[in-house]
Amino acid sequence: MVDRGRKRGGRAAKKKEHESPQKTEAAYIIRKVPEYEILDEEGLKLIESNAEKILQEIGVEFRGDKEALDIWKNAGADIKGERVRIPIGLCKKVIKENAPSEFVQHARNPEKSVKIGGKNTVLVPAYGSPFVRDLDKGRRYATINDFQNFVKLAYSTPFLHHSGGTICEPVDLPVNKRHFDMVYSHMRYSDKPYMGSVTAPERAQDTVDMSKILFGEEFIKSNTVVISLINANSPLVWDATMIGALKIYARNNQACVVSPFCIAGAMSPVTIAATASQLYAEALSGMCFSQLVCPGAPVVFGTFSSSMSMQSGAPSFGTPEPQLVLYIVAALSRRLGVPFRSGGGLNGAKIPDAQAAYESANTLQHAMLAGVNFMLHTAGWLEGGLSMSYEKFIMDIDQAGMINSFLKGIDLSENGQGMEAIKEVGPGNHFLGCDHTQSNFKSAFYRSNIADNNSFEQWEADGKMDTTQRANKIWKKMLREYVPPKIDPAIDEALNEFIQKRKESFPDANY
Repeated sequence: MVDRGRKRGGRAAKKKEHESPQKTEAAYIIRKVPEYEILDEEGLKLIESNAEKILQEIGVEFRGDKEALDIWKNAGADIKGERVRIPIGLCKKVIKENAPSEFVQHARNPEKSVKIGGKNTVLVPAYGSPFVRDLDKGRRYATINDFQNFVKLAYSTPFLHHSGGTICEPVDLPVNKRHFDMVYSHMRYSDKPYMGSVTAPERAQDTVDMSKILFGEEFIKSNTVVISLINANSPLVWDATMIGALKIYARNNQACVVSPFCIAGAMSPVTIAATASQLYAEALSGMCFSQLVCPGAPVVFGTFSSSMSMQSGAPSFGTPEPQLVLYIVAALSRRLGVPFRSGGGLNGAKIPDAQAAYESANTLQHAMLAGVNFMLHTAGWLEGGLSMSYEKFIMDIDQAGMINSFLKGIDLSENGQGMEAIKEVGPGNHFLGCDHTQSNFKSAFYRSNIADNNSFEQWEADGKMDTTQRANKIWKKMLREYVPPKIDPAIDEALNEFIQKRKESFPDANY
């Protein structure tokens, strides 16, 4: 029999292990479970047909960019003013003939490069919040220090495969220059892949130029090192800022997530099929345009959909209807043959409470089952995206760990079948001390570092902490123990020189 007596110091060691981030070697997830489908062939064809009708009969506006209109005209679209009406089948034909079904986004550490598309899933932090929140200081405007902290936290966990983009808005820096500091933070404080700036075409170009310094100009001519979020102004509008950024990235062989942004009832119809049709039409037009600009440039079918409180008009998250939309458009992306992006840990809660947990778990689980390839907003999101929470970030990392574990599927090896264990134990005994249990106990089950599964008495003795309090301790410990990845000093110096010269070349502005 195995001696299962506790050694002295075992509880303290166990507690220390419990509070430490888990380790894994995977740079991204290769899913071993099937995608969940909700519509049959007839239903999907109906959505596709309706989207094509929207493009041909109603059209999409490409605003403020004459070159974009000329590109569409040369492709065979009907142009009236800024309205582009696209012949049925044109978008699908251009996308299918040119857009890659999957691609590698290279990280400066080659071991952390990710493959986007196919059976792969990449988990990415939340994006775009002007506020941050933590248990100590409450809600406040984000700073560049907060931004760097979240980059460090994302780097420190194995369950997020990407550094992300605008994790939060550092409002202590000028609007027209903060992109330099954000992109540099991803480059310096992490060696995972990152996202680029899209708030102006020249900021997209700055991202490309900085990436050339980091990776080498020749390397990025034939390799993707940046992925960026290009949002439609739903319904059915692409504005000059997004069009300009998309053109910069596509022409430099860098990836764009072409993503409609629909709050059903405000920016799309209230019904599921209608929202899915509009989303698909918008995405088709954006992805096709990227291929007209630069055939073969990596592109991801993105989507963001939420429902709306019909009483207050505020967006709501974690409800069934957006999840049904998600399953539909995920299936459409597979039929089209392009990678798919959606979120994430979405919720409308103001603090990391039960509402935040329930709504986030709903959106994360459905995105996982739908087969999302690039899961933006995996960790940190609060308040409908207005706040990035330190404690929620840690709670969501735990959920990301469960996604990593679930998508590995079922182990059917000899060890996984466990027949020897069943023979060894036999009827009426227990498996606690058998060889199979002893050799697998460390890896048999996912081990949360934030949940408390001890007795009531032990929980009381440990300080009666709730989940948020435990998360508060964990993120502080992670930042204390953070060690930056190495970077070539000459490259770092070149990046800083580039940033300084560019910042000095134009005045600060808050627009």
